[in-house]
Amino acid sequence: MSERERDIGVLVVDDEPVARRGLRRFVSTHPRLRLVGECRNGAEAVAAIRSLAPGLVLLDVQMPGLDGLGVVREVGAEAMPPVIFVTAHDDYAVPAFELAAVDYVLKPFTDARLASAVARAIERTDARRAADTVRHLLEALDAARGVASRDTQSASEAPATRAPVRFLATVGTRSVVVPVDEIIWIRADDYYATLVTAAGNFLVRESLAHIEERLDPAVFVRTHRSAIVRVDAVRAVERGEDGRATLVLRNGTRVPVSRSRRAAVLAVLGAKE
Repeated sequence: MSERERDIGVLVVDDEPVARRGLRRFVSTHPRLRLVGECRNGAEAVAAIRSLAPGLVLLDVQMPGLDGLGVVREVGAEAMPPVIFVTAHDDYAVPAFELAAVDYVLKPFTDARLASAVARAIERTDARRAADTVRHLLEALDAARGVASRDTQSASEAPATRAPVRFLATVGTRSVVVPVDEIIWIRADDYYATLVTAAGNFLVRESLAHIEERLDPAVFVRTHRSAIVRVDAVRAVERGEDGRATLVLRNGTRVPVSRSRRAAVLAVLGAKE
């Protein structure tokens, strides 16, 4: 297989020359991977991720100065490509996955263990590509409908921003279309989000902040940093003695309201403080 056919560019980051050599060798023998660069420290890694846009990063955790976890925080979890953390200590596992790692491998690792982690990364990458393709198609269809709608308006009318009518969600290896009208609420799921409907839960590869920007604020309201709720799905508002509010939804879910958003949420619901 030619270098061009190896469609996932890999950035190797490790402060130890011997470790980088072993990772380079692994990448060179893998049929789907190609090496796009290697870095000796966290600062180099941040610059390389931003300039090279690798499809996968093999990232050492313990490095002098900016460590592996710091690299992800510096780049931003939402902007990071899939990451496999390489570490000598398994106590980094929890913070690694909180920063959206695909996997982590312990040093010294075997080729089989690293191959297993890479397989997970490839599965996620392939699913993301498929999801992006269908999402772009749906966005194009919505845009076309928007153009048709604007053509019927008078020249003096300003076209309104269209809220999405559907989302593309991931279920296993499939991509599923979820109509916005079916969404009860949306919760943050690492740097993705989960759409909760009466039919089930669906993962979308977008951040909650990005989704909020696209939704109609008259239909959905952000209750705190981890949740967006459909206004007409709210069945009750409970107020605690500590001043906090909780929304009870039509499916029985209880969603807390942060203090900073309480007034805005209650206003949307037509309730008083």
